[in-house]
Amino acid sequence: MNTPSSVPALPARPLPPLTALSAALRIALLGLTLTTTALPQLAQAQEAAAPAAAGVLHFSLPAGPLATALDRYARIAGINVSYEAEQLAGVRSRGLEGDYTADAALRALLADTGFEAVARGEGGYTVRRSTAPRPSANAEVPVLDAVRVRADAESLHPLPALQAGGQMARGGRLGMLGNADVMDAPFSVSSYSVGMIEDRQALSVADVVGNDPSIRISGHPGDILDTFFIRGFPIGDQNAGEIAFDGVHGVAPNYRVLVDYAERVEVIKGPTALLYGMSPASSVGGTINIVPKRAGADDLTRFTASASPNAQYGGHLDLSRRFGPDRRLGLRFNGSVRDGDTGIDKQSRAATVGALALDYSGDRLRATLDIVDQREDIDAPSRRPFLGAGVAVPSAPDGRRNVSQRWERFETEDQSVLARVEYAASEQLTLFASVGGGRTRVDRLFGNPTVLNAAGDTSTVPQRFRFDVNRSTAEAGLRARFETGPVRHAVSAQVSTYRDRLGRISANGTAVLSNLYAPFNSPAQDVQLAGDVPRVSDTELSGVALSDTLSMYDERLQLTLGVRRQRVETDNFNPLNGALTTAYDESALTPLVGIVVKPWQRVALYANHIQGLSRGDIAPPSASNAGEVFAPYKARQNEVGVKAEIGGVIATLSAFQITKPSGQLTGTVFAVDGEQRNRGVELALSGEAAPGLRLLGGVTLLDADLTQTNSAATLGRTAVGVPSLMANLGAEWDATFLPGVTLTGNVVHTGSQYVDRANTLRVPNWTTVDVGARYRTTVAGRATVFRAQLRNAFDRNYWAGVSQYGSLVQGAPRTLLLSATVDF
Repeated sequence: MNTPSSVPALPARPLPPLTALSAALRIALLGLTLTTTALPQLAQAQEAAAPAAAGVLHFSLPAGPLATALDRYARIAGINVSYEAEQLAGVRSRGLEGDYTADAALRALLADTGFEAVARGEGGYTVRRSTAPRPSANAEVPVLDAVRVRADAESLHPLPALQAGGQMARGGRLGMLGNADVMDAPFSVSSYSVGMIEDRQALSVADVVGNDPSIRISGHPGDILDTFFIRGFPIGDQNAGEIAFDGVHGVAPNYRVLVDYAERVEVIKGPTALLYGMSPASSVGGTINIVPKRAGADDLTRFTASASPNAQYGGHLDLSRRFGPDRRLGLRFNGSVRDGDTGIDKQSRAATVGALALDYSGDRLRATLDIVDQREDIDAPSRRPFLGAGVAVPSAPDGRRNVSQRWERFETEDQSVLARVEYAASEQLTLFASVGGGRTRVDRLFGNPTVLNAAGDTSTVPQRFRFDVNRSTAEAGLRARFETGPVRHAVSAQVSTYRDRLGRISANGTAVLSNLYAPFNSPAQDVQLAGDVPRVSDTELSGVALSDTLSMYDERLQLTLGVRRQRVETDNFNPLNGALTTAYDESALTPLVGIVVKPWQRVALYANHIQGLSRGDIAPPSASNAGEVFAPYKARQNEVGVKAEIGGVIATLSAFQITKPSGQLTGTVFAVDGEQRNRGVELALSGEAAPGLRLLGGVTLLDADLTQTNSAATLGRTAVGVPSLMANLGAEWDATFLPGVTLTGNVVHTGSQYVDRANTLRVPNWTTVDVGARYRTTVAGRATVFRAQLRNAFDRNYWAGVSQYGSLVQGAPRTLLLSATVDF
């Protein structure tokens, strides 16, 4: 069982007056500057920190090399543990599972190993060979309390431990491979904790992953959906449920995923066809996975009230309980309501969430059931303008301006369910299976504006659409652990299937004229739809996958090999008469090779070759080879990197190349002879640089070239919507002169982006600054947290990005978010 990962409240203190906004900004930015120069000294101070207080912590340490177990123990307990690696070579740990004080956990971990822990005067422990005499055969041997060891550490409930500072986790779920520590993963992995989600007052996944320097949001916060670029490749613009839920596609809401029910938000960067299977809309830049909340060991009743000066109010209830003998049955409920005007002109938004998570945790059997209902209604949703022929990029309007009409709207309903079961047949073998799905109903009336001239005049044709999307998913497989001589194996096998059915009907209204800088109102239009929603496509993605992670030299060398056979079947139908128009049925193999080498303690070198899949095209009717079906396009990634722990900070430096082919019409022949190649270098860091100072950020340099095109005007140009530089730097500082107060700051920079493939138009670079504060205290005996955040503090007007289709994304205006959280 996992315990809630939020930071415990501090003892009651009188509420001190908060500093002025300008002072908070100066302090936050000063902290960012000083930290970059002081990190080595701060790391040394962190190494010398005293052992943690004797509080009870939850430990989930699998059986394996004792050195590895001690490293993981140290991360959870926040205690420095030193040892001689040569002495521990070949020594195994039986693992540890349960709630212990730090001292008791260390004693239990070393029991029967022949080693003991000796406290150091400057803090921390040194592990050495035990000097205590061994009991004689006739001596009475004290019987220790039983230590329950899970048959499989990759089980449903235990999650990778949190990093120092609590903003990020030390690892994440690698699809079919299960959970892995960040130092053991041959990929670049980010996992944002529920504590970070709450403290940043995030509403959706976009508010969370926007803190990653390799990700940029390509949708406006007032838009109808969240879309992203990961490593320069788009995710989400096809509106096809690209975000995974508990490791599978087809369950998370289709357009926007709210994070009320998220324990973690994980990002695996790069193609992930082997790990997760082919994504429903063929994205290859990476995978975002939602880890749902589960009932923890302690009961929880938490209520959060939120507000903004624009009269957008909300309430969120988080309720957790465990029942039955040994509290094996868990229940977690999350419900929220938000309603009112937003910071965008003419716009209002109402959203409700109800999420129920049930789980059973037995010695061998574990099962979960997740049910999610999410609804969102937006009046006057923000839309991304296109540029008309010959029109230059206009200056960005005030972020509050909205060319949408008051009568334009977007209404969506999502219902999802996922059942999962795991059975530990033995200490070496675990079987797993899941089944679930979701449905989405959309009714919308709006259009995409086209900018007509330099004055910002626009023309918009409102369109009435209704969408019905039904999805289902199922998987089954096993994970086995065994040894062949000095090599340890972790084998995973999986069969999976994903299906969706899309229904769509539409009708157009009459063009509406407006202006980016001075929008005006137009009479309401009543656009009617004729008949029910007809089916337009059926898709099935099925696959079989096998992988093996080989570990040698006490897990200092790990090699992961795998392959997936993916089949893609799609039938397209005429919406007027239901007749089959085109059919697609193709298969492809996608391999994985990943390696991790740990030459020193707390340093890991890694490399991978992995592929992604995109649905192949069918040659259009205008081509001389009309109707020809092309195999799925394979995106290929090669990546190398190094991960290092410096005190309480984990840093990842990686270099990668991703190539993605595409089809195009050259003359009269349609062929797969287009290609985009993204090369990049990423530096990401997170953790606690010193007691009370936490960092989260990094920088990405990206070169996205169109290496194969059908036009000399576009060959060698930069891909649309991909900046060459992205940088994030966020800091949190527990103010020593204001007990209970934490000051926060966040700086985001994005380079310029091209709007067209010929690179004749581009939007300029931009930088925004966020500042905030929170105060932890006790009110009437209840742990309480007050939070305030000012996003885009200097109220900059900017184009935040460009979608893959060339539309412009308007930056959000200055926005103040307020909330109060109380634990009952």
